[in-house]
Amino acid sequence: MKRDDLRRLFAQARRLSGETDYVVFGSLAALGYAGEVPPRMAMSVDVDACGKSDPARIFEIAGALGQGSAFEAEHGYYLDPISPRVATLPAGWEGRLVRIELEPALAAWFLEPNDTAVSKYARMEPRDREWIRAGLEGEILSLPIIEARFAQTTFLDASEEQRARHALAEDRAWLRATLSRKG
Repeated sequence: MKRDDLRRLFAQARRLSGETDYVVFGSLAALGYAGEVPPRMAMSVDVDACGKSDPARIFEIAGALGQGSAFEAEHGYYLDPISPRVATLPAGWEGRLVRIELEPALAAWFLEPNDTAVSKYARMEPRDREWIRAGLEGEILSLPIIEARFAQTTFLDASEEQRARHALAEDRAWLRATLSRKG
């Protein structure tokens, strides 16, 4: 997935809803990073997003741009509408969004990669682990920053927090071993 793919999707979304600014969550938030993004971080075909000014309105256009739509059939990716309240995120995430103008009167606001990592640690599916490790190895993510963001996060429950902290500790050991092998 590339930014131009997002431009195409959000231009269609703007045509359908009138919204000009979209917030990108999930794996594709990595496309807001200024440098080279490891391929594994941009492999997703579902664009987790909502409108910035009216997040709930994104669900109105899911039929036209979502999974199973003609848009997906033509382009091979789709809009996966999301509410910002669904993801486990650290306090202050809204102030760290990265704005990129895709074309005049159309912008994507990307979740900062370390905030995305907190959300992925909370969910911790196998593909989340792959995304996180690609970001750590590519130096897009920072374990000290992620750890600091954990302290700013209200997890869903004690089990989610424990799972996230355990995975963070595993990744700290994994990164140390990976870096020593590269040496």
